[in-house]
Amino acid sequence: MMDIDEPLDFEVEDSLLVNPVVPSKRKNLMGLDELLTEHYKEQSKLIENEARKQAKARKCYVSDDEDKNCKEAMLATIHSVEEMSEWGLCVFGEQKITPPLSFPELGNWSILQSFMNNELNSLVGLTKEKGSSLSCTCFLISFFLIASILVSIIRILFGCTFLEGLLKNGWLLKLIFKCGCVESSLATWTFFLMLYSSKEELRSSACEFWCAILSSKIQVGMRPIEIDWYPSYPELKSALETYGFLFNFSSNISAENSSGCKGPPQNIITWIKFTAVYCQVRCNKQSILLTSDCQELAEVILCLFLDRRLQGLSVLMRNCMQSIISSFTEEEWINSYSRIAKSIASRVPTDLNCLQAVQCISGVDPRTKHLKSVVAFEILVNCFENKVHDDMGILTLLISINVKEKACDFFKMYIYLVLAENWLRYDEMFSDKPVICEMWGVFLRNCSCQISSSDLRPHASKVRNKAAFLLQGIGNS
Repeated sequence: MMDIDEPLDFEVEDSLLVNPVVPSKRKNLMGLDELLTEHYKEQSKLIENEARKQAKARKCYVSDDEDKNCKEAMLATIHSVEEMSEWGLCVFGEQKITPPLSFPELGNWSILQSFMNNELNSLVGLTKEKGSSLSCTCFLISFFLIASILVSIIRILFGCTFLEGLLKNGWLLKLIFKCGCVESSLATWTFFLMLYSSKEELRSSACEFWCAILSSKIQVGMRPIEIDWYPSYPELKSALETYGFLFNFSSNISAENSSGCKGPPQNIITWIKFTAVYCQVRCNKQSILLTSDCQELAEVILCLFLDRRLQGLSVLMRNCMQSIISSFTEEEWINSYSRIAKSIASRVPTDLNCLQAVQCISGVDPRTKHLKSVVAFEILVNCFENKVHDDMGILTLLISINVKEKACDFFKMYIYLVLAENWLRYDEMFSDKPVICEMWGVFLRNCSCQISSSDLRPHASKVRNKAAFLLQGIGNS
């Protein structure tokens, strides 16, 4: 029986059927197709890359040929942010020779004679009722002898060595509160120690001594101490000159090139503490400081804020500034705040230092807020070279600035923006000026809406973000 799957006889004999020819691949034709395919793929990639470059160029506001400039602009933006953090002026120069601290007249200080009479009992807190025994009598006799020897030694050494010990351990102040009076020689000696001594313990003790006797005149329930000699403002100003304070410092001396500047000495700490208490006493009309003296003191403290080397004394300086502002009577303040503001505006340069000068005026009382507003306004006037002197004129100039111009200086714009913010925020009459409010809103909208978020010009993003934040505050108010 024949298998149907077996080949037929003629199929076996046909060599072509037995060994069928396998068609060879058309390598040449397929190679051309592949080349064409690859070519089109490459062209497609080139077109995509070109489109990406053009899109990137549009974002950078430059052409494809200026792609390098776009990258440099990004680096400049990063560098400019770092520069924004720099502020500081050198307000101290070369120090002068300190005056001598020898006071021979201290040997005749009358309170020392109290050790030699019956008043000693009250000084040491002993009375006849507390002790009449033999031991107490022996103690007093021994104390009299010791006191006699000490008085002799004090007169030989002009009184300084022994009194320095009393000053440092606090006994001198206790004696003063017992007798209720500070003689002229003692007052002068402690005052000069406070301002010029190179010994920290001595100047600190002298400062505590003066602060205590001055506070006795303003604290309720304390027995006021009579002072035979009061320091005047010329003494305080002379101390600043000795420290090297530059009353007419150059705004070109910045923190970067202040390596050659000297000062200030450590005595500036006690100077600030004393000035604060001294101005508090003036509030009670028991000081000899004139209105012009307090005006200059306010200017000095504001200038001290601009020296980066004094940042650790910020709390002391703020307390001193508050004391100075509070020391003016209402009439004096009305005639003084404008002068203080104009003087500060003429001293500080129109860079980050002027923002620091405004920022350091901190306080919640009406006078401090008003001074902050006026100082910011006067600096703005100086920024525009005194071309305008009223609020509408300043805002008109701010609105006229075209932020879309390529040459727009956004660093100055940021300065203007912060100054205007402080000027208007702390102006008590701002809410009563609807035209000024509207102009301020227009300026903020110009800065926040006309500056693109992708603008890489130096400080552009800072101006835009600051304006947007302030504009949001206006919308919520």
